[in-house]
Amino acid sequence: MKTISIFLVVLLCFACKNQNKPEDKINTVNQQLNLTAKDVLGNPDFLAISYGGYRKKTREAQPTIAQLKEDMKILSAMGIGLIRTYNVQFPHASNVLKAIREIKKKDPNFQMFVMLGAWIDCKNAWTDQEPDHNVESETNAAEIDRAVALANEYPDIVKIVAVGNEAMVKWATSYYVQANVILKWVNHLQELKANGGLPKELWITSSDDFASWGGGSPEYHTPDLEALVKAVDFISMHTYPYHNTHYNPEFWLHPEQETKWSDKQKVDAAMQRALGFAKKQYDSVSNYMKSLGVDKPIHIGETGWASVSNGFYGPNGSRATDEYKQAMYHELIREWTTNAGISCFYFEAFNEPWKDAHNPKGSENHFGLFTVDGKAKYALWELVDKGIFKGLTRNGNPITKTYDGDLEALLTEVLVPPSGERIETP
Repeated sequence: MKTISIFLVVLLCFACKNQNKPEDKINTVNQQLNLTAKDVLGNPDFLAISYGGYRKKTREAQPTIAQLKEDMKILSAMGIGLIRTYNVQFPHASNVLKAIREIKKKDPNFQMFVMLGAWIDCKNAWTDQEPDHNVESETNAAEIDRAVALANEYPDIVKIVAVGNEAMVKWATSYYVQANVILKWVNHLQELKANGGLPKELWITSSDDFASWGGGSPEYHTPDLEALVKAVDFISMHTYPYHNTHYNPEFWLHPEQETKWSDKQKVDAAMQRALGFAKKQYDSVSNYMKSLGVDKPIHIGETGWASVSNGFYGPNGSRATDEYKQAMYHELIREWTTNAGISCFYFEAFNEPWKDAHNPKGSENHFGLFTVDGKAKYALWELVDKGIFKGLTRNGNPITKTYDGDLEALLTEVLVPPSGERIETP
């Protein structure tokens, strides 16, 4: 019996060693190369999220490779397999790709794919001169070139390139461009694919507001937009019921028949209406696309809900902001999109304090499902209880719950949406 036991131990050790044979690593890499955007988008095994790893109040403080690795492991543990980055002007995106590759070298089974964003601006954007929305910035060409280089360097990771972020929507007054600019660069990338200058299975899109994709005002319904819809491999649209609790609050105000409901019932009903608002915007894009005789996938490039606000969405505004509502929206939007085969790049993974650096309680700083120091917000408390973050850290901190896990303390800060009266402006 002793001899048999020793033999079994040796056999098991041999099997363990053979699990990491070089040819196995090569096969794993090849499998990931063979996975395309078509395989990953809409696939519940690859939940999507928007990602920025910035921990300070300025993007000059770039996260290190080690910090980015921390984040990738946290996201992978919670089922994320596809992340979205926003530009290649800074080292951030290229460092994210390096971090993923380094993790994969040690663990060939690790999977994390990227929708790589290339930032697009108009002439004079972000300067003291008047933006010229009919002429593009001279910096755009270099941004596209950097994205092309990274897509070619990391074909096993970069599965999608997105030209611009909310670059066509007219409320982006600091930098928006006309649809012909986005169309120009989408066509350029598609031509590179056709001529072997990019991986042929790489998908090209632009990630923009639902209105920019034809779902809103007819002023967007131009021949250039029609051509763009036909040129992209899929549509990446944004929808933000959260922001519309201030800008378009009719769906948010609780109606007269809910007056006698409990506070929780009012909040829950409002969040259901918020989901309905997102679905309506998705359908409006789909209807416009189909009116052009086009049938291709539509995924959600951005949607989310902040947990803190001292502005339009806070206590003196639409009262939309707290961790309970954020958790409920996250659950509702994930359930709908997963069941519908829609990828949802939920915005966002971690709080990023640079977004409104001069106003720490500004909502833009608080869309993350995690705080900067690694506390999981209410949306993820259940995952903490399940132990999926055990052994993982952010900035050296173990992943724990906000409010120290005290649900009663969290609920005391939940705001009930206003009734039909006018919402005050803070």
